[in-house]
Amino acid sequence: MEGYQCAIQEPPGGRKGGMKSWPARPSTLRGHKSAVKSVACSPDGRHIASGSYDKTIRIWDLEVGTAVGEPLKGDAIIQTVKYSPDGLHIVSGSNDMTVQIWNAETGAAVGGPLKGHTDFITSVDYSPDGRYIASGSCDKSIRIWDVETGAPVGEPLRGHTGTIKSIAYSPDGRRIISSSDDATIRRWDAETGAPLGEPLSEHTNSIWSVAYSPDGRRIISGSIDKTLRIWDAETGAAMGDPLEGHNGSVTCVACSPDGRRIISGSMDNTIRIWNATSGAGVGKPLEGHDAWISSVAYSPDDLWIISCSADDTIRIWSAETGAPAGSPVERHTDRIRSVAYSPDGRTIVSGSNDNTIRIWNATTGTPVGEPLKEHDDSISSVAYSPDGRRLLSSEDCTIRIWDTATWTSVGELLEGHTDAISIIAYSPDGHHIISGSDDCTIRIWNAATGAPVGDPLEGHTAPVWSIAYSPDSHQIISGSLDKTIRIWDAKTGAVVCEPLRGHTGTVWGVTYSPDGRRITSGSNDMTIRIWNAETGAPVGEPLKGHTGAIWSVAYSPDGRHIISGSGDMTIRIWDATTGASEGEPLRGHTAPIFSVAYSPDGLLIISGSADQTIRVWNPAITRAYSTNATTEYHPDANGWVHHSDGGLLFWVPEDCRNGLTCPAILTIPTAGDHRVVRLNLGEVSFGSSWIDTKIPGA
Repeated sequence: MEGYQCAIQEPPGGRKGGMKSWPARPSTLRGHKSAVKSVACSPDGRHIASGSYDKTIRIWDLEVGTAVGEPLKGDAIIQTVKYSPDGLHIVSGSNDMTVQIWNAETGAAVGGPLKGHTDFITSVDYSPDGRYIASGSCDKSIRIWDVETGAPVGEPLRGHTGTIKSIAYSPDGRRIISSSDDATIRRWDAETGAPLGEPLSEHTNSIWSVAYSPDGRRIISGSIDKTLRIWDAETGAAMGDPLEGHNGSVTCVACSPDGRRIISGSMDNTIRIWNATSGAGVGKPLEGHDAWISSVAYSPDDLWIISCSADDTIRIWSAETGAPAGSPVERHTDRIRSVAYSPDGRTIVSGSNDNTIRIWNATTGTPVGEPLKEHDDSISSVAYSPDGRRLLSSEDCTIRIWDTATWTSVGELLEGHTDAISIIAYSPDGHHIISGSDDCTIRIWNAATGAPVGDPLEGHTAPVWSIAYSPDSHQIISGSLDKTIRIWDAKTGAVVCEPLRGHTGTVWGVTYSPDGRRITSGSNDMTIRIWNAETGAPVGEPLKGHTGAIWSVAYSPDGRHIISGSGDMTIRIWDATTGASEGEPLRGHTAPIFSVAYSPDGLLIISGSADQTIRVWNPAITRAYSTNATTEYHPDANGWVHHSDGGLLFWVPEDCRNGLTCPAILTIPTAGDHRVVRLNLGEVSFGSSWIDTKIPGA
């Protein structure tokens, strides 16, 4: 099809006129007639397989939550299911003491049942290369099967003195782990079947579930003793204390694909999320099932948690928020004052006049966990520590410090200012915190203890609205309502030189260039000024172009560009050397922009606005789109985007309707009906046949 573009004549799927509505992703899948014992997600993330006491396996479309095809019918209770690594097959273990392979597309049984066990099958797993299946049974043995021939491989693995409750292959396929009613975990050589080391025996009761971390370095287990444990996969040593929180037996565990989270299901009818490194609980338990949780799994893209229960249902949850799929997103309800990227670029944090701090996935724009609501007043500023382990937030006259692993407040409030704090920042070396206030002073704090360091820095004659450290942490700059910028020695607190004068309005934003040689400031006078950081002398002429106050300025990590956010609702990108404005302003916000920042890799820009939204911009793509070719379209209530003549163009998934104002912009969902989709139709051809859509010269 080279040289052609798709002619848009009908909505996707060929349904002329389109669907009148499109259901939201359901949170609960119903169809089984008895307890659902096991769930598994297909490697491509499109389907879920479930096995039930009703003797059937069902396949579900994860996107829409509907059953795919007819149930796969067995002869006994289905205890366990797992997808093959290529997603083409499903293996199941049953109370008829057999293992069965199924065609995942047609639902047909592939070959006869694999026989050899003498009691119920409790757990199955594919080897990572898909060549073998391992099965665990109430007969206290593990068997390995050749997928191609169905023949058993070697002798059964024996050693447990109780029912095998769970088995798993290591990510490299070299080992198998198993857990049992005998309260131990055993490790086996997958090729020889030989036991490896001593059994792991810290649990005090039956271990119902085991799983490997994605890197194979850790083992996670869940037990009837109501705890989870994390083990060193190589040595077998228990790592840290047990993970406690469930009020009932832990029946199932799984690790997130990125290895950062662990999930567990319990007889207390809840699912819990844990930090895989610290073992701390993350957020509140996921509640909704009416009976004990029998199996949990992550979707391969890390976006969804799937659970099944003795209540006959399967549930889908947001892995980021813990909310049931399809739940409305809780959003900021007032202007966003400050935004910041985490040092690893994975999350964005925002502080708002609605008294909350919110954390967002930087790629998808979905919320991460619950909002932080301990503040009683507007959040004026947020800032990450250089290592990403702490977050600062300021309200009124105080500063809070948050642990980013658990999102809990740590230590005492930092108090000392006598008026509202406008801005906070960490020193690049992470040793100190600085704050600027309406009391006209700057304070320095010990980042480890929270204790004040020295006396307040005094000199400004009006509120301090902007501060920044030099890259070497040796100096501090501040901008004020008194229209000046001051440079301070970070160690002594002494003023380094005379105030930098030139702006004719409040200095709302200041920043150092990455090499520390330049200072850039943005002002209420609608200009940006660049200064020599050593002498304080202005460099070149002011940068002009904005038609409103400039609230925030930032350098790109490579120092080549400066960005500015303004009351004129635009962001501008400037050449840091020449001061020339690059391309058209970035437009999309519908109110003043209070905060801008670059992603750590310099590829993206984030902005926070009084319109209660955060936007993520790709400036390289944005500059490639002509403003003359950009047209606005608004999805209707059902998500359909209409052409100007009323015809249907395409459907927007529900979780994207608050996003994408052009291919280069992601709008993070926030309150208000900001459903604007910008499309570049400059090179789209329309016609009733392929020949009509030929691109000239192609």
